Amino acid sequence: MRVTMIGTGYVGLVTGACFADAGNDVVCLDIDSEKIARLRRGDVPIFEPGLDELIRRNTHAGRLRFTDSYDEALSEARCAFIAVGTPQAADGSADLSGIFAVADALAPRLGSRCQVVIKSTVPVGTNRTVQKRLSDATGRTVYVASNPEFLREGAAIADFTRPDRVVIGADVDEALQPLREL
Repeated sequence: MRVTMIGTGYVGLVTGACFADAGNDVVCLDIDSEKIARLRRGDVPIFEPGLDELIRRNTHAGRLRFTDSYDEALSEARCAFIAVGTPQAADGSADLSGIFAVADALAPRLGSRCQVVIKSTVPVGTNRTVQKRLSDATGRTVYVASNPEFLREGAAIADFTRPDRVVIGADVDEALQPLREL
């Protein structure tokens, strides 16, 4: 399955590499072109045991690519995972500006078969807000699914490949189908 992972921080990079290792065609997208250049050179910007080798193996096999282009990343994508940071705002709430910026960038490029999935840690109601933004911008109903992460630093690859639980959620069953296939 063609998967786009938006955000190459800890969650996005580990998840993207693991999806590729499972045989999926994964494109990791980040707007930080310097970070993308480093990843293309094999310079992994985070430490996680085994991640360097996982990225090297899957990049070499052609299952994992890195880009700073939304157009390239979303071409033929079946799923687009949003895995960007949601840091704490000054008032203690989650700063969702990164999530909304991704939604706005996705909208004009979102194929009708591409399922949007939020992997970032977000408060209740965020999916509905993103869903409305995408639906308003595209002129069609877009459903957004949830797939929160439960990765522990130092054990993230094992947590992904042998999870004790997998949580997926959406308002309609059709939004869950590609996640079940993954």
